[in-house]
Amino acid sequence: MYITFLKNIMSKMKRLSLTFITLLLFLTGCGDPVKEQIQQQLPVTEQRIEQLANALQNGQIRNANLIKQYADKVAQLKPDLLPLINEFKKEATTKAPMYLALVDRLNTVKNQPQMFKNNQAIFDELLNIYQAADPVLYSDALSDPLNVLADMSDGKLPRVNSLSKAQSKRANNAQDFGTGEQLVGNPSYGHWSTGSNGTSFWAWYGMYSMFGNLMGRPVYYNDWGRSRNYSYYNDYGRSRYSSPSQLNKQTQLETRTRKSFASRGQKFTSPYSKNRAGASSLSGQSKSAQKSANRFRSNTLSKSKYASSSRASSQNKNASFRNSRTSTSRGFRRGK
Repeated sequence: MYITFLKNIMSKMKRLSLTFITLLLFLTGCGDPVKEQIQQQLPVTEQRIEQLANALQNGQIRNANLIKQYADKVAQLKPDLLPLINEFKKEATTKAPMYLALVDRLNTVKNQPQMFKNNQAIFDELLNIYQAADPVLYSDALSDPLNVLADMSDGKLPRVNSLSKAQSKRANNAQDFGTGEQLVGNPSYGHWSTGSNGTSFWAWYGMYSMFGNLMGRPVYYNDWGRSRNYSYYNDYGRSRYSSPSQLNKQTQLETRTRKSFASRGQKFTSPYSKNRAGASSLSGQSKSAQKSANRFRSNTLSKSKYASSSRASSQNKNASFRNSRTSTSRGFRRGK
């Protein structure tokens, strides 16, 4: 009887111990407000991605619709570039490199959270993806591939949300790197590759390598960093349309280049040290993103959600129309 009594006591103590551990884990989770924010933000970000997919499929993204029109026109003008033009047609669909990159980043958050430095970095990435998938901001981001198509038309199609190439080149004292230069530096289209001599140059992905022939020469990081022209990605969208690991690679390349210049007694200026002139008719969302990019570059300690998002991304080492004679326009007939 005494032995039975002891067994009952031990059983009760075991149950109490398990209950205590469970309660402790629950309280620990509840005590982490960032973890709770992640749990709340994840389904919201997933829904935003789905809404963006529906908007693309239903023709509700303005610049995606223009890409289809521009691609058809350029195909008539330059049928020899049809393989490249067909790649650009994907920009108006859920097969676009930019859209697929957002989906991939969301999957990384869901399936590989260990890739992030901490819970704050995960939450910041979810916010970045959510904002990048905003249909209006996403349409603005599509202005880069859209304006590449405009440039491929040799002036027959007007640029959108952007000054003419000649105007922005003068405003920025920029070097002309050739057709497709708006996509240089954007990890959706290529990457910076470093040769045996230590010099980094832009290497295009897949079919975009045809731009190498159009440009006629490689784009070297040193020259591009000093003399690049305006592009939406580099001047407005970089902190939204890059994963933490991509931002980290950009920072590493910049740091390595700066050290190389310093060893020769020369100064290297960051490609992102200042915004290039050239944007027009952009949304309020993009203007907010520009403010975020400015905070990102200056490494301020601002506590705004935009700045904290950019800062977390940059510090996370484990994570990842008008033609040349005019200024701006909003469509073929300059209507909104």
